[in-house]
Amino acid sequence: MKYYIIAGEASGDLHGSNLIKELHKLDATANLRCWGGQKMKAAGAVLVKDYKDLAFMGFAEVIKNLPTILRNLSFCKKDILAFKPDVLILIDYPGFNLRIAKWAKQQGIKVVYYISPQIWAWKENRIHSIKKSVDKMLVILPFEKDFYKKWNYDVEYVGHPLVEVIENFKAGIVPADSKNNLQQSEKIIALLPGSRSQEILKKLPIMLQVAKHFNEYTFIVAKAPGLPHNFYDTLLHPYKNVQTVTDKTYELLSKSSAALVTSGTATLETALFAVPEIICYKGNSASYQIAKRLIKIKYIGLVNLIMDKPVVKELIQNELTEENLVAELKLLLFDEDKKNQLSKDYEALKKILSAGGHASYNAAKSIYNFLQKN
Repeated sequence: MKYYIIAGEASGDLHGSNLIKELHKLDATANLRCWGGQKMKAAGAVLVKDYKDLAFMGFAEVIKNLPTILRNLSFCKKDILAFKPDVLILIDYPGFNLRIAKWAKQQGIKVVYYISPQIWAWKENRIHSIKKSVDKMLVILPFEKDFYKKWNYDVEYVGHPLVEVIENFKAGIVPADSKNNLQQSEKIIALLPGSRSQEILKKLPIMLQVAKHFNEYTFIVAKAPGLPHNFYDTLLHPYKNVQTVTDKTYELLSKSSAALVTSGTATLETALFAVPEIICYKGNSASYQIAKRLIKIKYIGLVNLIMDKPVVKELIQNELTEENLVAELKLLLFDEDKKNQLSKDYEALKKILSAGGHASYNAAKSIYNFLQKN
């Protein structure tokens, strides 16, 4: 079979590479062509375009790079037609992939979408395009199945690919001292303030204030790889018990007693490492008020959304204060009942996200069976 796969981000490259490995197991002579990154290439696909050439963030940047984006869309369509795939597999990256899906459907190409756009949070009207263009939707969050059901669109839940990524990391872990300068015996609190300069400047100063209340702990900031090293210097200068690491978030989480985490996938990664966490969110006041009206979800943390209850504390906007963080962190570190309940909830979460196997295997099997039937 001939598979054409499109991923447009680092996470898509990672999850796409694991999907490719599983497709090869099911279809030994699979011919795979992709837009993605070096991980997908190493897994055995012919790489047409690297995602690093596709990543345009924010309205202004998209407008500025519109000619490049349009050229990429045009080139992608020509390349797909020349390859004549049995199936087009789209991984997240909705701005680009939904346009390609609509076009591919018109060409009579079978379209499978793996990792749904988060239309349950915002841009719900994208459902109409998805129903018309996507032959099979594979979702990675359990509540997405019910969301699509209300729109009379049947999707398949395959589990979350992060489960196997973290299991693989744990299985291959090397002794702490040879991997970085973190001592296993140290009491560590992880600070994961996000990757964009604006969000870091809003949240990290408040997160850092907590360090002076817990002198026996070392607070370690996971630096964003895309920012200059000296970006953090002024912020961290007043604190004696604060360090940093770069590109070592999983190593950091594997040794942490607790974590203060900005909302996003990191909240789920922290839970899968079984680290007690507080979800921290603070944005520009006007932007927050607009987002509050646009986004229709009960919680901002994926852990709470999946479990449909407040498993971990969310300190949002005006609630994100030094006082609130200190009070909640004391509970996470010293309240045995709280720690036991959190441990049970994390176990239940992992079971839900494992979905009777690994997401990559489940997705590959579903795609392969779909092709056999068609």
